[in-house]
Amino acid sequence: MQLDEFIPEFNLVDENGEWFSSESLSGKPTVILFYPMDFTPGCVTEACTFRDNFDVFDQNGATVLGISKDSPSRHKKFKQRYRLPFTLLSDLGGNVAKSFGVKTNLFGLMMGRETFVFDKNQRLISHFVIQLQVKRHVQEAIKAIQKSQMK
Repeated sequence: MQLDEFIPEFNLVDENGEWFSSESLSGKPTVILFYPMDFTPGCVTEACTFRDNFDVFDQNGATVLGISKDSPSRHKKFKQRYRLPFTLLSDLGGNVAKSFGVKTNLFGLMMGRETFVFDKNQRLISHFVIQLQVKRHVQEAIKAIQKSQMK
């Protein structure tokens, strides 16, 4: 995806087995973090850093979503274990990740780690890719959300 592109339309199942539609994001800034797999060290650190900074996103009216290829039941366990306050969506076939242009790693078996930030009009304002410095995803997302609120 390129800056200023609109969020792709998608429908995925959340950690509770309920359908979630991207149409519900209209009018709100949105942070979407694609990540490789629940319960892996880097993903735990990233998810918990988003959790620990969730108030900043909430105060700015932003929705935070986590997306991986994990099943809804695995997402539910991950969310409960780490007390995550945001929705986790299951992209089992990786089709939504492909529509965003998320790269795969480990010979295409695992989803890459990429964060997309959209403004309230659902235009892409920030895209961040880095595999190892997972806490930077949160820092970059906060900067982008706060900057968009000043416009």
